[in-house]
Amino acid sequence: MKQQISVITLGIADLARSKRFYQTGFGWQAVFENDEIAFYQMNGLVLGTFLKDALAEDMSRTPGNSPGAYALAHNVADKEMVVPLMEDLIRAGGRLLRTADAPLHGGFRGYVEDPDGHAWEIAWNPAWSIDDDGRVTFGV
Repeated sequence: MKQQISVITLGIADLARSKRFYQTGFGWQAVFENDEIAFYQMNGLVLGTFLKDALAEDMSRTPGNSPGAYALAHNVADKEMVVPLMEDLIRAGGRLLRTADAPLHGGFRGYVEDPDGHAWEIAWNPAWSIDDDGRVTFGV
């Protein structure tokens, strides 16, 4: 079996607010949207933002149940890109979780949460390569 993730879907409270964060903050454009969901084509996978009660119903889950701790990451090519992107995301409705700094394992990163509480690590890692399509390769 191939090691891959096809789609990551985040439960959200307000589609318009979520679209503002992702479209204005990151500059991403939805490839599909309706009254409950927006899909963004990424580099090899799709990110979905789905109204959380509709997502819970789709999964046959009780609304309000939430998964354990996790963070999504968006890696950038240069250290100098981390803080400006974090600032863009905050202006687009995100909330600062952790100011950018250099962790013990190297690189430079900070955390911003989207309007629905999903944590995004904005990171630069000098040991990882990012190709022209935005694909990240671990430890190259």
